[in-house]
Amino acid sequence: MQIDQTDTRLLTALKQDARASVTTLAATLNLTRTTVQKRMERLERDGIIARYTIEVGEGSGPPPVRAVMLIALQGAMGRKIIRRLHDIPAITSVYSTNGKWDLVANIEAESLPAFDRILRDVREIEGVTNSETCLLLDEA
Repeated sequence: MQIDQTDTRLLTALKQDARASVTTLAATLNLTRTTVQKRMERLERDGIIARYTIEVGEGSGPPPVRAVMLIALQGAMGRKIIRRLHDIPAITSVYSTNGKWDLVANIEAESLPAFDRILRDVREIEGVTNSETCLLLDEA
């Protein structure tokens, strides 16, 4: 699928405000509402837009407990384990890697007790042989 300049402008506007209405986007981009709607549908269908999301600002409650978990796997169980990790809502992304660890998982939990449960759940997945977790304290 080819992305043109109008698609790029639309994607940029959505990155700035994923909750913007089609009418607002059309006015911002100087396009018709129908054009914006059809382009968004095509970008979704073609997998360019995977999801719409929000970023929570300061003062929205206690910050989540954020961490990076390094995971070692047993043999050829990688796909099954990755599927199980994606089923845990607090795991926001999973990456394959090289070196001592097979996977890296980003975790966001609402509290330390919830974080502890997530760690236990991951360690109990059949085929996970070892893990190491680093809490993310502050952005440098």
